[in-house]
Amino acid sequence: MRALEGLALLLLFQSAGELLSRALHLPFPGPVVGLLLLLPALRWRAVQHRVGAVAEFLLAHLSLLFVPVGVGVMTHLELLQQHGLRLLAVLVVSTWVALAVTAAVLRALLRDDAGGGEGTGTQADPVSKEAR
Repeated sequence: MRALEGLALLLLFQSAGELLSRALHLPFPGPVVGLLLLLPALRWRAVQHRVGAVAEFLLAHLSLLFVPVGVGVMTHLELLQQHGLRLLAVLVVSTWVALAVTAAVLRALLRDDAGGGEGTGTQADPVSKEAR
């Protein structure tokens, strides 16, 4: 029962996000706005438990969510044959770019935290400077 309540909550936040996005002419899709609305609501235990129940259910059946994608690929095999190498190149290059940007941002954040975090009681890098 909690999973259904959690699903109803998720759909409610998605609908509210869609309404806000369209009413305010926001440049973001409604589901993104709905997730931003859901974020502060997750502070309440009732919301946490209900959304957690539906999240567990969806993760348990995650493989079923790939069936429509597989069917779509099978129905458009000629497009995949025609543009497959270009699609593969785009996927590989975009994955590498995303990894490189993530690594650069993480490195910059760790460097800033290590330099300015002295004496705050938190340690940004568990490896001591002598071990490096």
